[in-house]
Amino acid sequence: MAEAQYTPRLRQMYDDTIRGKLVEEFKFANPMQVPRIDKVVLNMGIGETTQDTKKAQSAADDLTLIAGQKAVITRARKSIATFKVREQMPIGAKVTLRGTRMYEFIDRLVTIALPRVRDFRGLNPKSFDGRGNFAMGIKEHIVFPEINYDKVDEIWGMDIIVCTTAETDEQARALLTHFNFPFRQ
Repeated sequence: MAEAQYTPRLRQMYDDTIRGKLVEEFKFANPMQVPRIDKVVLNMGIGETTQDTKKAQSAADDLTLIAGQKAVITRARKSIATFKVREQMPIGAKVTLRGTRMYEFIDRLVTIALPRVRDFRGLNPKSFDGRGNFAMGIKEHIVFPEINYDKVDEIWGMDIIVCTTAETDEQARALLTHFNFPFRQ
C-alpha cells in the first residue's frame, strides 16, 4: 500500500483558492502564467567572524534549526584588508528552501515569527526587485520558535528572500498578500 503524500497547508491553500483569485485578478489565459513561489533563501552574514571563526558554525547551526535543512557556511571570495577578511574565511551561512520545506517555513514565518518581532508595523511593500522577488530583513533570529533563547550565545540578523515566478512586482505583491504576508498600507 502506498503512503499518502503529505501536502503543506499553504500549498493546499495555493492550489485551492489563491490560483483562482490570481487568474481572476490578472486575467491569465494560460494556467502556467499564474505566479507561484519558486524558492526561499535564508542568509546570515556574520561580521564578527574575523575575531572568532566558530561564530559562523554557530550561526549555521541556528539557521539549520530555523530552516529544517542543513545550512552552508559561506566563505569570502577575496581578501579585504580594511575589514580584516582573508580569502576563504567563513563569513556567514545560507540555506535555500524549495518544495514542502519552503511552504512550511513561510507558514511559520507569517503566523509565528513576524508577530513576535518587536515594534513590527508590517513589511515594506516597496522591497521588491522589479522582477517579482521580495527581500526582507529580520534583526533578531530568536523570533523563530525553534531557537531556544537560553542557549543562544549571540543574536544575529538574517535576510529572507522570497523568489517568485511573477513577471512584475504587482503580481508578486498580490501573490504574497494572498499568502497573508502582512504588508504596510
